[in-house]
Amino acid sequence: MAEVSVVADDEAALPPGAPGTDLLSLHESIAGVLATQGDWRRAYHHLKSAFDLARAGSLRDTLTSSFNRRYLDQWLHGPDFERVSEPGLAIALVDLDLFKEVNDTFGHLVGDRVLREVADLLQQGLPAEAFCARYGGEEFALVIPDVDAARAVRIADTARVRVARHPWTRIRTGLSVTISVGLAHENGSEPMKPERQLRRADALLYMAKRAGRNKVAYREKESSQVIPRSGPTAG
Repeated sequence: MAEVSVVADDEAALPPGAPGTDLLSLHESIAGVLATQGDWRRAYHHLKSAFDLARAGSLRDTLTSSFNRRYLDQWLHGPDFERVSEPGLAIALVDLDLFKEVNDTFGHLVGDRVLREVADLLQQGLPAEAFCARYGGEEFALVIPDVDAARAVRIADTARVRVARHPWTRIRTGLSVTISVGLAHENGSEPMKPERQLRRADALLYMAKRAGRNKVAYREKESSQVIPRSGPTAG
């Protein structure tokens, strides 16, 4: 709240017509004006705020506004990952089913909108400490720390159902979207390696695809499981 107040107080320093279409450009513009007035302390404050905003933006996917692969990599190789302990960490790789057909049938603008809405739907059901990152193309990663295996499966399957039941026809008549999920859980009882967990999630994702799509695949004890186990699949 303090930053917003400072910006509001300093906006009067801007000349008419100065660029300020977003918070980043506003900080940069105010810093420039304050520097010409010799107010270096306040100019530095706004330049630092602009730098912080630019850095935060570099960790977000420009299309979906979810975190990007860079943020995911930093988290998995940083102190947050190292702090994970019991009951463990879940990583889910999520892929939109038959997404090429969406682009081919409805166009890339509709495809982009689908990606944005899927990212929002995936984020909705996550615990506060979890996050969604765009892994690449039509694939997302869900990182859920401090969760046991059973709850992780429930979170992943709830996300699958939420996407399948979303009213996609509001975008285009005939449009339907489903996801397949590969969920890898580590209980934290032994040192975890992010690369190994991602490989497991990726292998389980392909299992979900082979099982008919619109599925969640995961490991339970020593065997692989897929849900829902029967019934029609969409997408």
